[in-house]
Formats: sequence, C-alpha cells, structure tokens
Amino acid sequence: MLDTLLERVKRSDKRFTVYGRGDETDIERQFETHSVTVDWEQLPPDAPDPFVVVEEAGEFVGAIPLDELEWLLTPPVVRPSEPADVAPGYRVLFEVLDETVFTAMNRRQLLAVSREIEDRARRVGNGRLLVSFQHLSAFADQVEWYWTLGEAGLDIHVYGAPDWEPPAIPGVTFHGYGDESLERFWVVTFDGGTQRSQVCGLVGREYDGAYDGFWTDDPDLVDRIEAELLAEAGVD
Repeated sequence: MLDTLLERVKRSDKRFTVYGRGDETDIERQFETHSVTVDWEQLPPDAPDPFVVVEEAGEFVGAIPLDELEWLLTPPVVRPSEPADVAPGYRVLFEVLDETVFTAMNRRQLLAVSREIEDRARRVGNGRLLVSFQHLSAFADQVEWYWTLGEAGLDIHVYGAPDWEPPAIPGVTFHGYGDESLERFWVVTFDGGTQRSQVCGLVGREYDGAYDGFWTDDPDLVDRIEAELLAEAGVD
C-alpha cells in the first residue's frame, strides 16, 4: 500500500555519525530533507582526520572521510551509474540522497515538483508516465500541457476519482477508480524510457489541506511506487 511505502521511507533506519573537530559542519542541514539521522561527535586532538560513520539498521556499513563527503555533496551531485559497484558506505549515502522527504507542502509546491518529473519525461521523449491527481477534475487545468506531453511520444496514464469527463488526448489514457484511499494521494512516476538514469517519482499524501511525502530518483523505489499505485487502482 502507498501508506505503508510512505511510512517506510519516512522511518529511516540509516544513521550518519560525523566525527570532526572544532565547530559542527552543516552536514546535518544538508540532510534535513533526507531520510537519515545525523549525529556529531568531537574528535580528540590526536585522532585521525575527520570522518563519517555510516550505519544501516543499527549495523556498521562503512566510513567516509569528511572532506570527501563534503566534496560529494557539492552540486551537481553525481551519482554512480552502477550503485552496486561502489563500497557499501557510499551505496547507503547515495540511497539517502535519492530520497527527499517533505512535510507541509502545499498544492502549488507539489505541482512544481510534478512538473519537473513531467518535463524530464518530455525531454527523454519515450517511456511511461503515471500520474494520480486524486480526482480527475484536478487534471482540468493541465489539459494543454498534457497535449504537449502526449505529442512527445510518451505513454501516459492518468488516474483519479471519476468526478470529471476528460477530453481525448493522443498518448493519454484515463482511469477512474473507486478506492477512496487513493483520493488522499498525489503520485507521479516516470520509468525513464530508454534512459534508466532518468527514472523518478513522487508520492504526496494529503492531510488537513497540506501534503507529506517524498520524491526519489531510485529506480527500485519508483518501481515499487508504480506497483502499489496500479494495485490500489485495480489495474493489472
């Protein structure tokens, strides 16, 4: 279920402990929107150079020199093309960077993140784009934009409670669903088409007029989002 998936991402089992000297770094601030706990420990004068210990599920995974971590976090952050080929500590680091958690995001901000994903799909020009705007009527203001996306060669599927009759748009298939639990969720995923490195996804859950959730560039997590969306929407 999307609820379960969202709670798993928010409830991180990853921890970074920074062992440094002098004042604390801004590492904690840089990770405040990612699903990770960051601690700080002061090194004694005769200790080795500052470093970061990476833990997952309470187990030591690896250590990264602090100066190297700061370099890796300097934009643009370049992720490895094959995460399995890097050391475990670095693998966890990039897994954390691939998940951005948010709370109290409004609808306009959520739409801006969605547009980034949609525009990435448009630039690739092939692949599958799945979107769930809670209610199909929420799609009414985006018809012109989705004409553009459909003409780009994408396979687009739009889901929502069937409270509006959408127009026919080339490349776009509409699906009404009757599961009220899905009406709380705003979901956008792109499978990357022929460019697996372009995979991305967003899950937002509405509460009291705002949203909590996450967006991700992790292909495995995007696959999971898509599977949960299709299952809850009743699509085989």
